[in-house]
Amino acid sequence: MTTLAPTAPTTGGPTRAARWRRKNLTVDKVSFAAVFLGVPLAVYLVLVVSPFLQAVGYSLTSWSGFDDSTPFVGLRNYVTAFNDDVFMTAVRNSVTLVVVLPIVIIAVAVALASLVTIGGASNGPVRGVKGAEFYRVLLFFPYIIPAIAVGIMWGQIYDPSNGLLNGVLTAVGLNDFDSYPWLGDARTAMPATMFVMIWASVGFYVVIFVAAIKALPAEVFEAARLDGAGRFRIATRITVPMMRANIRTSLIYTGIFALDAFVFMSALNAGGGPQNSTLVISQELFKTAFTKGQFGYACAMGVMLAAITLLFAGAVFLVDRLTGGGDDLQEE
Repeated sequence: MTTLAPTAPTTGGPTRAARWRRKNLTVDKVSFAAVFLGVPLAVYLVLVVSPFLQAVGYSLTSWSGFDDSTPFVGLRNYVTAFNDDVFMTAVRNSVTLVVVLPIVIIAVAVALASLVTIGGASNGPVRGVKGAEFYRVLLFFPYIIPAIAVGIMWGQIYDPSNGLLNGVLTAVGLNDFDSYPWLGDARTAMPATMFVMIWASVGFYVVIFVAAIKALPAEVFEAARLDGAGRFRIATRITVPMMRANIRTSLIYTGIFALDAFVFMSALNAGGGPQNSTLVISQELFKTAFTKGQFGYACAMGVMLAAITLLFAGAVFLVDRLTGGGDDLQEE
């Protein structure tokens, strides 16, 4: 005859789950959550979410920006934006920037970071090319220059009459570039502007990727060299996959940087360039708000710019997940 073990009473005291919560919910944990989670969340809601919601609200009005009158117009501002040829040109230019710049900047940054960390001699310890420390400082230097100063400097370099670029090209015998208007020709204005933005920002991502590569175990690179892998194969088959998370985050940052190109565009081509070839959404938004006094319409443009930014970030995560980055994302 078997006897059943007595069971714990179901009433008359706190349950096991309640005792566990009481035991683990200490003053230290509550204060930590309040300070390091509650305060930043409150600041984010006040300084980021609230203004964005206000912009969405104003985008549904014909607010002039200088009075209390906010007549409700519904989606009329958005319909006007989609039918505005100038604004749609700015959208196409911004999309071009967000498609091209992140890919180019990240590719160049990964290549340069690989050179200064693992691109050195094939024997001995894994190291970068000779003078790697100097190159790291040199590559990062353009990033510390203010964007407006970079724009003004390159505007002078691109100057058709006295610019350094045309002077160098004509000095080496390329006389077709004598007085060539790099920023005044619709065919070259956008590529020339893109080059300036790449030059100004790539050093920052080189530093990020250098730190990421140095954090990787050196034994992996040494084993790959012993197996006969060359520098290019090591960079593409080992370095890039192991830096997947860093590259994904950097792509999003460079996408935001590309969409927020107001300073560079204003410094190089304040009027939007020939045939509006360098006009971007932020420039058209600024002109609509502060020159035309159509703040409601400008807010609609800003909401559309935010939507493009979110779509780009979502596309990066989707592509990363479809190409096998799901496990890496869960580990984070």
